[in-house]
Amino acid sequence: MRRLWGVAVLTAASCSPVATPAPTTPVGAGPEAPVGPDTAGALPPTGYGSLRQDEFSVEIQDVNMHVKITPLAESIIRLAAPDTYHRLQSLVRSRWDEAVAMTDAPAAELFLVSFFSRDPNVSYRPEELRITHRGRSLQPAGIVPLTTGWGRQLLQPQQTQSAIYVFEPPFDYDLPVTIRYGMQESDDWHRVVLPRLEEERVRVESRSGVRATAGSRTP
Repeated sequence: MRRLWGVAVLTAASCSPVATPAPTTPVGAGPEAPVGPDTAGALPPTGYGSLRQDEFSVEIQDVNMHVKITPLAESIIRLAAPDTYHRLQSLVRSRWDEAVAMTDAPAAELFLVSFFSRDPNVSYRPEELRITHRGRSLQPAGIVPLTTGWGRQLLQPQQTQSAIYVFEPPFDYDLPVTIRYGMQESDDWHRVVLPRLEEERVRVESRSGVRATAGSRTP
């Protein structure tokens, strides 16, 4: 299920011997992406991240089914490789209004959730996915299906069904986030993913020469 995304490299050269070097452009960044919802309080600059989606996702194996959960907070996805960032940020923007309408606040916490199986006729139960955060077991305020057939709740071999799970804000992603599905649970967020994000944030600041700045909750 893991994919590698390439990053295009643009190099500009000046032919004038007295020209002042142009400001460094982040590799593969292109135009500045629109700012999406963020709840972590600080936004790294865009275009300097290198993480694959799997590197900031939490995965659960439940018998013959694989569940992957990816937080879509802006402060997190900005640490992804540029093409991954733009793909996830575009997904957030395209579903933002629909997601916010499901909450009691002018914002929302979004998670991309995917169910996958290699076996035929494997059923899944979307409502059984829970997130434990700040000592509370949270259920989604709503679910936005992304793939056709989501409502059938049945997987065929090599098939993935995906949706955005919408939770009430706010989340503090520097605190433990435990994912539970059925009888299985994972605390890999604070054991594995969070240290990786912190390391990448330092690398992003080093590459860009810009420290993270306060973020916005609105897209």
